[in-house]
Amino acid sequence: MSTPSAVAVTLVQGDITRQSVDAIVNAANSSLLGGGGVDGAIHRRGGPEILAACRELRASQYGKGLRTGQAVATTAGKLDARWVVHTVGPVWSRTEDRTALLESCYREALRVAAELGARTVAFPAISTGIYGWPMDDGARTAVRTVLAEAAAPIEEVRFVLFDAHAHREFERALTAARN
Repeated sequence: MSTPSAVAVTLVQGDITRQSVDAIVNAANSSLLGGGGVDGAIHRRGGPEILAACRELRASQYGKGLRTGQAVATTAGKLDARWVVHTVGPVWSRTEDRTALLESCYREALRVAAELGARTVAFPAISTGIYGWPMDDGARTAVRTVLAEAAAPIEEVRFVLFDAHAHREFERALTAARN
């Protein structure tokens, strides 16, 4: 990616499917065909257009699914966004450091969004739900990667966090990264 610019990073506690941005990042599963958590919510609110686009991807270059750390974009369907950028986060492991894969999710999602011309991007806390990544470490990794990698045309990265605990951890990580 190009040299990082002064991208605004904001934190919001709420529902990522209610955000008005150019690109919403989906913490997808490798099948790209919907699931639980953020993935299920995006598919439900976005409507059948997202699933249809994901099925087209599966029928073409992603026949075996999307690999962990990769990202790909589809329509946003009925969401108040232009695109959904799907990325597959790693499952937390006590015995194997998978941080590079989590960093890749944020970096690749930013790259895809920038290639599309997105100026505003909303991220969930990737891998911190059912995939078990500790929220404090997930927040540090997300903030550090976004601050290092986000560049023009992206002007704002918004972390949309489901609950107060996630918001607190991202606030701590952002404060520490800025000091």
